[in-house]
Amino acid sequence: MGTRRKSRELTMQMLFQGDLGKQTPDQVRKSFWPARDDVDEETRAFAEDLYRIATVREDEIDDLIESHAQNWRIERMAVVDRNLLRAAVAEMLGFPNTPGPIIINESLEVARRYAAPESIHFLNGVLDAIAKTVLANRLK
Repeated sequence: MGTRRKSRELTMQMLFQGDLGKQTPDQVRKSFWPARDDVDEETRAFAEDLYRIATVREDEIDDLIESHAQNWRIERMAVVDRNLLRAAVAEMLGFPNTPGPIIINESLEVARRYAAPESIHFLNGVLDAIAKTVLANRLK
C-alpha cells in the first residue's frame, strides 16, 4: 500500500474514532498514535494534515456532504461512510493540486476495505458531485 493511501486510511480511522467515541481531536491524537509506532513520518505527516483540515473545517465539510448527498443527513450515514467522505473532502479542500479523480479513486479503495459493498456507489456519487462543486469554486 502506498504512503498516501495509508495516510488516507489512517485519517479515516482517526475521524471514525473521534466520531464514534465523541472525542476531541487532541484526545484522538493522544490515543491513536501510540499504538501505531510502525508508521513512517511521511505517512503520519500527511494523515495529520488531512485530519487537521477535516476537524478544523468540519462544519463546512459536513455542509458540502449533506448538500450533495440527496435525502441524507450526515448523522444518518454509516459511520465509516461519513468519515470516508469527510477525509476525501478535506483533501479536496486542503490539497487543491491533487486531482479530484485521484482523491475519489483512493477513497473508494479505502472504502472497499472498510465500508459495506453497497456503499461504494453512494460514496462515488457524492464525492463526484462534491469534486465538481469544489472545482467550479476554484475557477471563480
